[in-house]
Amino acid sequence: QLQLVESGGGLVQPGGSLRLSCAASGFSLDYYRIGWFRQGPGKEREAVSCIRGSGSTTNYVSSVKGRFTGSRDNAKNTVYLQMNSLKPEDTAVYYCAAELGNACSGRPIDYTYWGQGTQVTVSS
Repeated sequence: QLQLVESGGGLVQPGGSLRLSCAASGFSLDYYRIGWFRQGPGKEREAVSCIRGSGSTTNYVSSVKGRFTGSRDNAKNTVYLQMNSLKPEDTAVYYCAAELGNACSGRPIDYTYWGQGTQVTVSS
């Protein structure tokens, strides 16, 4: 069974950091692009970052530039999203998604496999 499991979310104060993990089971992530998405309260799901099999990334949200960094460890079959200098507007459920191929996309419809999501709350 192909599965993605996110972890690492939680409650953090503004300015704090979190590292989200997305672990794959049942398949190898080597040939998959991984998208990180988020959905805030009352908002549509938006792409945050895409990580190619090579490890190169594309960011989709200008407000996270310089604060969020995507990475992957294919040996561990895991992808990460390091989030620094968190702001209240980063509060959302964060999802990872996987799709075969190397061409990044910011459209949720372009991803087949999804994790269950992990809540990130930034509040003092």
